[in-house]
Formats: sequence, structure tokens, C-alpha cells
Amino acid sequence: MTSPSKITLVAQEEKSQRLQDAISEVFPQQADHIRKIFAGAKLGVNLEISHKKKSRSRAQENYFRKWEREFANFCGLTQDEMHNELLCRSFGSEDVETRLGIKIRPMQRSDRSSPSEYAELIDTLIVVAAQTGFAVPPPPTPEEYKEYANG
Repeated sequence: MTSPSKITLVAQEEKSQRLQDAISEVFPQQADHIRKIFAGAKLGVNLEISHKKKSRSRAQENYFRKWEREFANFCGLTQDEMHNELLCRSFGSEDVETRLGIKIRPMQRSDRSSPSEYAELIDTLIVVAAQTGFAVPPPPTPEEYKEYANG
């Protein structure tokens, strides 16, 4: 598969060994894990190269998860149920017919969100919580996020 920002290469036999050696040299701390992956790849390996995307910060995620959990408890939902609800409200949803009936699924998952999309998700949490009488504090400034950095 190729695109302007992504390519997938297949390495077999000698190329596979050369690729394993090169990757292990660049990432020596992962060499054992890399060797195990290559050892289990009888047909070769796929190597995908793509642009690194900026994702949400650990502190941003910890802030959201903390208040999502608190709001879920307030509403009598599990954290997973609340997460799905907030994703649907923030990114839209679709009805999917399954063998168990119609299921509502969010159009986007949080793990594929850019920092600005994740900020939208946080804003959705704050607004929805406020509409039910639950106060979520405003998002911290970058300096204040340090409080959330380690969970």
C-alpha cells in the first residue's frame, strides 16, 4: 500500500534478515522482541513507514479519564459506557445492525484523535456534565497538566 504519507514494504528471506539486523542495530533495547517477531514470520514481514502524528498527551488523557470516571459514577454508568456516549456526542455516531440487534457506534475512537480533537472530547465532557448538574473543572493550562501527567 502506498500513499503520499505511507508505504508498506514486504521483506522475505535475505531481505528479512537484513531488515532485522538493521532495526535491531537502531533499536538495541528492542532487539530481543524484534528477533521474536521475525522468528515467527515464516512468510516474511511487513514494514509500514508513515508520518508520525502528534497525539494527545498523557496528562491530557489522564485529566479526561479522571473526570470521565467521576461523571460516569455520578450518572450510574460504567466508564466504558460513558466513554462511548461522549465519543458519540463529540464525533457523531452510526447505527450498525448486528446479529444482536442495532448497536450505536461512534464515528471516531479517541485513540485516533489529534490533540485538538481530544480537546473537543474534553469540551463535550464538560458541557454534558454541566447539563446534568455535575461540575467538571476547566481543563488545566499546560503548566497545570503536570498534576495529571502521572495519573
